[in-house]
Amino acid sequence: MKEKFKTLFYVKSSLISLYIALTVPIPYISSEKLKIPSLVCFILGLILIINITSDYVEICEKKISYKTTFIAKAFGKKNWEIIWKEIKSIKSLSTSQGGKVFYFIDKKGKSLLVPQRIENLDIFLDKIEKNTNISTKVISYISPLWTYILLTWLSILMIFVEIIFLWSKYYQY
Repeated sequence: MKEKFKTLFYVKSSLISLYIALTVPIPYISSEKLKIPSLVCFILGLILIINITSDYVEICEKKISYKTTFIAKAFGKKNWEIIWKEIKSIKSLSTSQGGKVFYFIDKKGKSLLVPQRIENLDIFLDKIEKNTNISTKVISYISPLWTYILLTWLSILMIFVEIIFLWSKYYQY
């Protein structure tokens, strides 16, 4: 039986809402001849950001597979899969922001990033532990969830302020 683990909602919502907050004013403040191109670029960018945040992990009794979209592949993201029996260890590395990322190391020495921004991470980690006999107790989300939630709400606040500003600018009495 296959199980699917999608990108964490908070990660996806924070990136999409931040994109909207930063780019929604551009079509309104651009010159007349650039309004339509900037609106087209905004829409294409929104499609792009939604697409590249649609990665997921699929696991079954034989392997783990990381799946990404066609557009994300065009920007360098790659699908990968690893058979449970091939996983030799899990290695951790510190990030420059003080977090930790983890890599599956296979028997050939190849390393693949352990997904840490997926829904039901605890269930995913239990499956790793069950299928590899490697402890996953130290693995958690790459960043605390509150950071994604805060970024989402701050971005939404920015969007509301921009809407109020644009509305008041165009609908003055």
